[in-house]
Amino acid sequence: MTTQPADPAGPSPRGAWYHEVTPRQWKALSAAWIGYLLDGFDFVLITLVLTEVAGAFRLDTATAASLVSAAFITRWLGGALLGAMGDRHGRKAAMIASILLYSLGTFACGFAWDYTSLFAARLVIGLGMAGEYSTSVTYVLESWPARLRNRASGFLISGYAAGTAVAAQVYAWVVPAWGWRWMFWLGVLPVLVALWMRRSLPEAGDWHAEVGTATGGGGAAPPDRPHPFRPLLTGRLRRRTNAALALLATVALFCAFTPWGAGFVPWSAGLATLCLLAFAAQLGGRRGWLLYVSLMVTVFCAFLYSWPVQALLPTYLKTALGYSPAQVGDVMFVAGFGAMAGCWLAGFTGDLLGTRRAYAYTLLASLAFVFPVFAVRGSVLGLGVLVFVLLALGQGISGILPKYVAGHFPTGTRAASLGFVYNVGALGGAVAPVLGAQLARGMPLGRALAVLTFGLTLLVVLLVGGDVPRRLARLVDRQVPADHLVPGTAGGAETGEERRRGAPRGTSSSDVA
Repeated sequence: MTTQPADPAGPSPRGAWYHEVTPRQWKALSAAWIGYLLDGFDFVLITLVLTEVAGAFRLDTATAASLVSAAFITRWLGGALLGAMGDRHGRKAAMIASILLYSLGTFACGFAWDYTSLFAARLVIGLGMAGEYSTSVTYVLESWPARLRNRASGFLISGYAAGTAVAAQVYAWVVPAWGWRWMFWLGVLPVLVALWMRRSLPEAGDWHAEVGTATGGGGAAPPDRPHPFRPLLTGRLRRRTNAALALLATVALFCAFTPWGAGFVPWSAGLATLCLLAFAAQLGGRRGWLLYVSLMVTVFCAFLYSWPVQALLPTYLKTALGYSPAQVGDVMFVAGFGAMAGCWLAGFTGDLLGTRRAYAYTLLASLAFVFPVFAVRGSVLGLGVLVFVLLALGQGISGILPKYVAGHFPTGTRAASLGFVYNVGALGGAVAPVLGAQLARGMPLGRALAVLTFGLTLLVVLLVGGDVPRRLARLVDRQVPADHLVPGTAGGAETGEERRRGAPRGTSSSDVA
C-alpha cells in the first residue's frame, strides 16, 4: 500500500493537542499499544506463576528467579537483529516479526516439562520482546508530531503496564481453576494481532520519508538502504570474529544467569561485558562508542532499580505476607494500573518540562514511597494505595525512557541502535531478581527490594537528570545533537521555550507533509 510521511510536527496555533494528531497517527499508536499490551501480558506471566512453577519443578528461589532472567539473555541479540530489520525493511515488518516470536515462545512455555525446557522457551520470548520494544517505539515516535513525542512514548509504554494488570486478573481467575500452564497457552493470542497489523497499518512517517521513498519503497531492500551492522561485517576476519563474539557472549550470559554457571558467575559476567563492549565500540565507531556505552549503563541502572519490585513483588506478597492468589492478583492489578497511569503522566510531564527534567523530578518523588510499601503488613487497601503511587512515579516514568534513548540516534540507524543499547542495558532486569533473591538470604525480602530500589533510583536520577551520556559523548564528538527526534536541535540543546512548546528551530523530514 502507499504510505505517507508524518504530518507536520510544528505546534498547532489553536485547539487541543489531540486535534494535532491525525486518524492515521492514532491508528499507528493504537495498533502498537495493543501489541505492547500483549507483550506485557506474555512477559510477566512467569513472575506471577513463579511459586507454582518452583513447586512443580522443585526449584529454590534463586533458581526459579533465573527463569525471569532467561528472557534477558537473548534480548541484546533480538533487539539488535530485529532493530536492524526495522531500519532496513521498515518498522512495521520488524514489529510483526517480534510479536510472532514472543507469542509463540510464550505458548511453548505451557508445554515445558522441566526447568531446562521452560528456560529455552523464555529465551525465545526475550528475542521477540526486545524486537517489539525497539520497533514499536521507533514506529510510534516517527509517526507522531515531534512536539508530542513524549506523550506518544508514554501512551505506548502504558500498554505494557496494562498488560501486566490484565495478566494479574487472568492469573486470579485461571490458575486456581486450571493451573499455571493455561496462563502461557493464552499467550498465543498476539498472533491474531500480528496478522491484523500486516494488513492494515501504514509505515512509520519518518522512516518512510527518509528511507522508504528515498530508496524506492517496498520490496527487496536496495543496496543503499541502511545497513546498521555494516561495521561488524567488513571483511571475512571481522565477520568471523564477531560471530564468535556473539556466541561467546550468549554462552557467558547463560552461565552467569543459570545454576550451571555456579562458581563462575563473576568470570562469566565479565566475559559477557567485554564482548558486548566490543560490539558497542564497533557500532558506535570512533566518535560514537562512548555514547553507546554510557546509554547502556544508564538503561542497566534503570532496570536494576525497577525490576526487583516488578519481578519479585508477587513472590514477596505470597511468601512474606501470605497473600492468596486472589489478593496477589488484586495488588498486581493495582500496581499495573499505577504504572500505566504513570506512563500517561510521564508523557504530559515530559512534553511540558523536557524529557530529562521530567524523568529526574518524578524519580525523586518516588523515593518517598519505597520503604513505606514494604513496611505495610495488615492492610491490603493501604498496600494497594502505596504500590499504586510508587509504580506510577517510579516505573511509570519509564514511559518516556524510549523517547530519551531514541533521541540520541538518527532515523537510518535508530531501531538497531535503540534495540542494541536498550536491550544490553536491559540485562539489569536479569541481574535484578537474582540480586534481590541473593540479598534476601541475609535480610527479609521486602527490605532487600527496598534497598535496591532506593539506591539505584538515586543513581538513575544523576545519570539522566545530569545528561551524563550526552556529556560524555561530547568528549569525543563535540557535534553530538541535542535530540534527533526534535526538529532543529541538531546543533545544540533545545531552549526552554522549545521544551515547553516543541517549536522547531529548523526543519526535518517530519515537518514535510
